[in-house]
Amino acid sequence: MERPLVVGVDGSDSALRALDWAVDEAALHGLGLRVVHASTWERYEGPAAAGDQEDTGERGLAEGIVGAAVERARCRNPALRVDAEVLADDAVSALLREGNLASLLVLGSHGHRELTGLLLGSVGPAVAARARCPVVVVRGDAAGLAGEHRCVLLAVGEPGESAEAVRFAFREAAARGCMLKAVRAWHGPAHERTGPSAGVADSYHERRATELIDRALDEVAAAHPAVRVRRTAVAGPAHKVLVHRAAAADLLVIGSGRHHGYFGLPLGRLAHSALCHAACPVAVVPQRDQGAPDG
Repeated sequence: MERPLVVGVDGSDSALRALDWAVDEAALHGLGLRVVHASTWERYEGPAAAGDQEDTGERGLAEGIVGAAVERARCRNPALRVDAEVLADDAVSALLREGNLASLLVLGSHGHRELTGLLLGSVGPAVAARARCPVVVVRGDAAGLAGEHRCVLLAVGEPGESAEAVRFAFREAAARGCMLKAVRAWHGPAHERTGPSAGVADSYHERRATELIDRALDEVAAAHPAVRVRRTAVAGPAHKVLVHRAAAADLLVIGSGRHHGYFGLPLGRLAHSALCHAACPVAVVPQRDQGAPDG
């Protein structure tokens, strides 16, 4: 069964940008688009209110948001298969449930804080940290959103934690017909940065980072011979290196090992920084546990 691309909407400008990106992404991969909005009106108004002749209050607002989003999607791509639903639940729970049957979840980077909508500031990281499918948070400048850089940027993580992200990045680059830039940041311990052996130590760490890139990419690259790949090991903190290079990318892909957060954040420092500061959409791709059900 084909899994649709799911996009969350709340009527905000951020959500509309995410919707437009999702329409193009669904068409690129030949997927159907499912538009969802989280609202708790049904909990309070009850099923009888659903039969009222006149939409009022939160129910009317929710249905209006979804209806406008569907119309916008169909105007942008009349050939796209689109369905929609207002979900009677809180934002994070609704999106995580949708993600169990989605090929991809797409969200805006922020939304209407005054509404009971999908895209409150903390929703994107919370969903990206727990979803079973890849999550794209749509953010960035006009060039990145429009795909003008012709580049997918991949953050190469630790062995065993980035295989799904690598496959996702190659699929995106192949579908877009663009370059894949694979980057791994490296840095040595502080005591290696001074003295006569500093250059030798730097050379070792750079070489090891390059080897890790090759190990992560080689098998998948062989299955995508048409994708041009540039592999780069860069000295510096990973979160700063990737955010800087994202300014020249159309999509930043990061793997999520689901092992710990960073000072209480639901994701690690790299993903959190990218979701807050990258100048292009960010895909957070979960690494499936061995033997986990495909759901």
